[in-house]
Amino acid sequence: MERAKLDISVVVPLYNEAESLPELAAWIDRVARSEGLTYEIVMVDDGSSDGSWATIERLKAQYPAIRAIRFTCNYGKSAALYCGFAAAEGEVVFTMDADLQDSPDEIPALRRMILEEGYDLVSGWKKKRHDPIGKRWPSKFFNWTARSVSGIRLHDFNCGLKAYRRKVVKSIEVYGEMHRFIPILAKKAGFRRIGEKVVDHHARKYGHSKFGLERTVKGYLDLITVLFMTHFGRSPMYFFGGLGTVMFLLGGGTTVWVIAGKLWKQAHGLPLRPVTDQPLFYLAILAVILGVQLFLAGFLGELINRGSSDRNKYLIDKTL
Repeated sequence: MERAKLDISVVVPLYNEAESLPELAAWIDRVARSEGLTYEIVMVDDGSSDGSWATIERLKAQYPAIRAIRFTCNYGKSAALYCGFAAAEGEVVFTMDADLQDSPDEIPALRRMILEEGYDLVSGWKKKRHDPIGKRWPSKFFNWTARSVSGIRLHDFNCGLKAYRRKVVKSIEVYGEMHRFIPILAKKAGFRRIGEKVVDHHARKYGHSKFGLERTVKGYLDLITVLFMTHFGRSPMYFFGGLGTVMFLLGGGTTVWVIAGKLWKQAHGLPLRPVTDQPLFYLAILAVILGVQLFLAGFLGELINRGSSDRNKYLIDKTL
């Protein structure tokens, strides 16, 4: 029997949040009922060890709208969101963290921005954050960098509270640690109406943060990855082949210049240094070798890309 159409899905990735789940489920249920919305809560337990799954099982009896996925081990937030997105059936899909720092009271306004204002994705902006300064300032710098290089005018890429048109979450693939860059992935997939809304941010009520200082370092590495994949994911030869060609020509030209200079001096009886005594000669040879290797890397990347099973998966918006 076909399931009834749902107004909203709320995807909640969680790891060791047993204490906050009952309050979160009750809060979402209260908001949805007050707005007359049909809903589901998709809880994805990312290998918790604190009894979170047992709590979800108890909540399921109280709130039939809860659906749940449990990982055998801790795969990370991106994997949890990927599976949650695959399971979500609502017309508008929301994501929020399970620690009660994101407010379900924002759901109606975010939903209206999607349905009435035509946005594909709306990201929350924790303008006033209840986090220590050690998290706020690195986050500000990271968001400035992501904003500058992506061209997406968001103040808070990391905010867990976001709303999506359903076809957005069904069209993007979140992997690795790419949950920070879902707006960039959405823009790459052709969903360019990306908005932002200032949202309430609450102090953590239970437990402690699962993210440490390494999050900042990983964030920048992931930013480089997603930008590379956005611009050169389908044509790696443009990057590696282009850079390799420049290095090969520069190294080859320098090698010819060094040898020609030595031959000219020899022909005119001028003092000269052997080519092999000149560091520039070895640097030029190194540039030639690296250029060839980069070109071959781009060529191999193209071969792998052409053999990929999903290379012809294109998103079709409408047909007649």
